[in-house]
Amino acid sequence: MRTLTALALGFSALLAGCGTHSTTSPGTPAITLSDTSGQFAAYRVAIDSISLTDTNGAIFNAIPQMPAESVDLAALTDLSELLAVPAVPSATYKSATLTLDYNNASIWVNLNGQAVAATPLSSTGTTPTIYTVTLTFDPNNPLVITRGASTRLAIDFNLAASNSINPATTPPTVTVRPFVVMTPAPVDATVMRVRGLFVTAQSGSSDFVMNVRPLIDLASALGAVTVSTTTQTYFNINGVAYTGEAGLTALASLPQNTVIAAYGTLGDLSGITPGFHATSVYVGTSLESPLAEHVGGVVSARSGNTLTVHGATFRSPLPVVGTAYAAAAYVNNATVTIGSATVVSEDGVAAGGLTPAAISVGQQLDVSGQATVDTAGKISLDAATIPAGQVPPQVRLASTRIWGTLNSATAGSATLDILSLGNFAPAGFNFAGTGTTAANPSAYVVNTGSLDESATAASTLLQVDGMVNAFGSAPPDFSAAAITAGTATEQRLVIEWVNGGATAPFLSDSSAGLVVALNNANLGTLHEIRTGPAALDLNTLSSFPASPLITTVGADQSKLQLAIGSATLSTGVSVFNSIGGFAAALASTFNGTNKIYRLVAVGQYNIGTNTFVASRISVALM
Repeated sequence: MRTLTALALGFSALLAGCGTHSTTSPGTPAITLSDTSGQFAAYRVAIDSISLTDTNGAIFNAIPQMPAESVDLAALTDLSELLAVPAVPSATYKSATLTLDYNNASIWVNLNGQAVAATPLSSTGTTPTIYTVTLTFDPNNPLVITRGASTRLAIDFNLAASNSINPATTPPTVTVRPFVVMTPAPVDATVMRVRGLFVTAQSGSSDFVMNVRPLIDLASALGAVTVSTTTQTYFNINGVAYTGEAGLTALASLPQNTVIAAYGTLGDLSGITPGFHATSVYVGTSLESPLAEHVGGVVSARSGNTLTVHGATFRSPLPVVGTAYAAAAYVNNATVTIGSATVVSEDGVAAGGLTPAAISVGQQLDVSGQATVDTAGKISLDAATIPAGQVPPQVRLASTRIWGTLNSATAGSATLDILSLGNFAPAGFNFAGTGTTAANPSAYVVNTGSLDESATAASTLLQVDGMVNAFGSAPPDFSAAAITAGTATEQRLVIEWVNGGATAPFLSDSSAGLVVALNNANLGTLHEIRTGPAALDLNTLSSFPASPLITTVGADQSKLQLAIGSATLSTGVSVFNSIGGFAAALASTFNGTNKIYRLVAVGQYNIGTNTFVASRISVALM
């Protein structure tokens, strides 16, 4: 019966997706959504539609049944979302159009350890509304949808290129000029989430099928995905953790349409139903519930059983009566009460035994419970009480990321001067009670285990992922699962021009790379290389006044995403997947008329050679 239902759902989705086009030769674009970050704590807008135009000029609405999808783009910096897998007529598509709705935008900037609500403005100083961004694919790499097969279409909303933050006003303002890149992309190690509804576990295999319902959508079904698991796959099903086959068996016993989310990477795209490799799977009340609200964020203080959750995302199955909060909202702080009835688990760890005592300051988490919102909009979540006839409230402890410079290290231990904890500066935290001696963010003690940093030079910037140690147990304050040198992480070079932009922004531009003219009269105050929360001003480089060479030489050529244009231009944004076409577009664009607004490059900076090796370059025009 489940198999028949799955087939029926797949066929109805195919018919809905194909509109007036022929349904005899469909393929599947696996549409993924991510962003290039831009110092935002939250950035919630709505995606109204995505359409594709083929080489004959025919326009096809890729996901016509999609309602306006509310999305927090700031949450997609390190994690992509599998947005939809619709049935689309096989054809070669030359361009795509994305419509964004800013009418109810909620934008929060990260300032001095706090999330501060900002006022969005259009480029003319008015309230932003609807933006339509047209993308032209590289003529040498169009989107080709093949009958009976799947193809990845990657959407990158470049927050760094799309927004200019003015923190000096009260409240701060954000000037919006949306810059979006879409391109066919290979299957790679990009970590992503696919959320939706359980359909069936396939007999005799380690696979299951789910229908995609992305983001915080509560109504759509945007195509099917076959999820493969292994003996190492972690499952958290209604508050109970499993590994491998035991988790798949528990999943198979659940009814269809149980809410589910898998984390992992795209898999086999040779068939019309895309494959997905899951490393972890969250199901039922472990993910969300029609009877409970959720608060997610980082613990910034704890007093007894009361937690302050900083940078809090609030999710509700229904609007909260008497407030402006609907299915999702964002606040600087929310209050959460825990107790002995609260079920606590650590993401990725099947072993049980955790209690609320494990929850300490700096811990990233997701909590379910019963919410109240007062007249001032303050959110409180009761995760200590079990409502009659309902499951116990749950806390999931997730990996926390810290950035800091190394003070010193020995085998098994390191102390850091913390720059950020869970995306926020330590000024936003109260470490009282974390140990016999409260954690000190300028001398934060990390248990590095087998990750020996004793040979690392002091003052080296490090990205550390792991778990905060139990409340009251410090030191050590933190246990690391992974440590990465900042120079090995994805860095961003961002430059802004003001006074209407610049017509001649480069000292040189060719297929060898770009060199920005730092003495241009219209250069703004933003010209930096950002590594996590740390910024390096280009004007402080020893090679000044020579700006770094921004080059694609040394980058993975199969992953180049090079774009130039603007949402307001009739030509939109043009995307290139090789440096030759991009360099030619630059040469023809900067002819004394067009003006640049922002340049954003993503890659790694080599201070020894003063080169920035970029896999993604965005040139945003006025």
